[in-house]
Amino acid sequence: MKLVFPAAPQVTVPVSGGDGAVPVRRIWCVGRNYAEHAREMGHDPDRELPFFFAKPADAIVANGSSIAYPPGTKDLHHEIELVVVIGKGGSNIKTADALGHVFGYGAGLDMTRRDLQGQAKKMGRPWEMGKGFDQSAPCTAIQSAAKIGHPARGAIWLKVNGQTKQSGDLSQQIWKVEETISYLSGLVALAPGDFIYNGTPAGVGPVVAGDRLEGHIDNVVDLTITYR
Repeated sequence: MKLVFPAAPQVTVPVSGGDGAVPVRRIWCVGRNYAEHAREMGHDPDRELPFFFAKPADAIVANGSSIAYPPGTKDLHHEIELVVVIGKGGSNIKTADALGHVFGYGAGLDMTRRDLQGQAKKMGRPWEMGKGFDQSAPCTAIQSAAKIGHPARGAIWLKVNGQTKQSGDLSQQIWKVEETISYLSGLVALAPGDFIYNGTPAGVGPVVAGDRLEGHIDNVVDLTITYR
């Protein structure tokens, strides 16, 4: 069928080492997946069922980019996260089988317009304008699981202008990667190119124009983003 206007270009994220690129299908984000972060956001860290929110695929920003401070907010926050890339789709995936559906891993930022999110929460409204805005999902190149395995522990941290703001360990995730995949696949059918941002450790905080963000996940990758 003839398109009435050109289709948007496919969003892709490179695979580390020049081994091609991953087409981004959907971005799912896990909320409050580290106990200390749940506490700092005013919530009980007990192991409740995971919940998810989405960002559009074109919210992806390449590692090393300079990003304009987003409109509509005076309280932009950083959240460093392990990014899981699905390489094999499925529904109702068993936890024991879930890692076999992973293509690879990266580091990402779930950038949040915290003031808009907070206002939406108070009014019982959706979070999209606080979470799913333009350039809200910076992401590094993807390391294939075939090369690095499946990281279940190791430091994850974020520095702003050289000062450590977030620091944790992947082992502190309330819901492990395989559990997240299994649960999410019972709600939606996963497919190759789905990205899962798997939660952030404590220490989230504000970002202003001129800030340089440096993130790290042991045995995965480093991330650098600046705001202007």
